[in-house]
Amino acid sequence: MDTIAASEFKAKCLNIMDNLNDEGVVITKRGKPVAKLIPYEQGFAQFIGCMEGKVKINGDIMSTGVEWDAAS
Repeated sequence: MDTIAASEFKAKCLNIMDNLNDEGVVITKRGKPVAKLIPYEQGFAQFIGCMEGKVKINGDIMSTGVEWDAAS
């Protein structure tokens, strides 16, 4: 994994992001790690909203179906 000083990262930020490898890069300040820049993975984010308009909800999805009285 590569390590880069914050001042150098600031100067070369866009180039670093364009050439970022899978391991990412650790950004240091005064020799101590303060952040890690890693590539963004799409993962399951592409599935959010993909079923919109295709799923029908019947009833109250927030209910267990059991009625109770909190006072008793």
